[in-house]
Amino acid sequence: MTTATQTPAGTVAEGHIDPAARLTAAAADVPVQTRSERPTSFDPADFGAPTGREVNWKHTPLDRIAALLRDEPADDEAITVTVTAAGAELGAPLREGQAPRGTVLVPEDLPSAIASRRADGALHVRIPAEAELEAPVVVEVAGADAARRGILHLVIEAQTHARATVLLRHTGAAALAENVEIVVADGAQLEVVTVQQWDDAAVHAASHQARVGRDGLLRHVVVSFGGGVVRVNPSVELAGTGSQGQLYGLSFADAGQHLESQVYLHHKGENTVGDVLYKGALQGASARSVWIGDVLIGPDATGTDSYEANRNLVLTDGARADSIPNLEIETGDIRGAGHASATGRFDDEQLFYLQARGIAEDDARRLVVLGFLTEIVQKIDIPALQDELIAAIEAELALTQSAVEASA
Repeated sequence: MTTATQTPAGTVAEGHIDPAARLTAAAADVPVQTRSERPTSFDPADFGAPTGREVNWKHTPLDRIAALLRDEPADDEAITVTVTAAGAELGAPLREGQAPRGTVLVPEDLPSAIASRRADGALHVRIPAEAELEAPVVVEVAGADAARRGILHLVIEAQTHARATVLLRHTGAAALAENVEIVVADGAQLEVVTVQQWDDAAVHAASHQARVGRDGLLRHVVVSFGGGVVRVNPSVELAGTGSQGQLYGLSFADAGQHLESQVYLHHKGENTVGDVLYKGALQGASARSVWIGDVLIGPDATGTDSYEANRNLVLTDGARADSIPNLEIETGDIRGAGHASATGRFDDEQLFYLQARGIAEDDARRLVVLGFLTEIVQKIDIPALQDELIAAIEAELALTQSAVEASA
């Protein structure tokens, strides 16, 4: 069993560096054993330029996100950010070193480090203590042009016993490096939903890092439909006793799209509960999805109950889904832990069952896909968004049927 080591902010780990994940020439030639051992730094220079052999980059098309790997000032007009925050508080932009900015998020890759350095002020959304917001806080990010490079650092803070939902929307086109820092205080319940409905030319690399306090709950949902390359990596630390993390994801990749999530759930406190479920559908030549799920149950996380799963449905030839679940346990005193992964085509028995009851094959296939994906949609506590996503899935399936009919 490998013991995780901590890397101080602003430094590079001296050991446990994967030869394919080397940050600098000075890094030791020792493989990274766990997600928790990946080097972290606020200095982009510590990471160097990815080559595609690194453990956290080997599934990502680096040539398509080259704009996000340059440590240069962002274009101020690349994105427009609009916030609707009834009941929440919008604090003054947080400068580097001004709490709560930097209290949770420490970059673990180059785009995140660049976004941290280049963001002059972080947008600060605060849910006051004891507040219970009926309507979701909505942060809309609209891209102006795929040739423009934008940067965003967002801090979401749910104070003690607060309850709220925050919806983060991405539309238009841009090259966006994004940091989302989430603080869930003791007893708070927060839902964060990030929806990527970019135009096809957009590229987006996001690092979401969260810490959940005692008896707190974070539900984090990633929905990726649009964009050329979209990489959203959530990292959640269940720090307080009795804290809970629910990490869900939904993606639908079309021809030429690359949709990726590298998920990390760290059980640190006692009696913590984790539930991770990501589902994806793929259609079209070169449609690609990547899911990497890492769960670490630390030495003090006694009484942990944790499960992670990834399921993918391949609808056409030429699509590919990579799914890599990892589980590390550093204590024997747990309630349960497990992981699972499955990728395949339609279940012939389900299709036969529906067709035997008079449902046409096309309708049967549509019902199977809807039933598969709506499990994630129903976990989102925003009814209007649920309806919107169901309609988006229906539209994607219509494209599949049109392609099938055209090739017949």
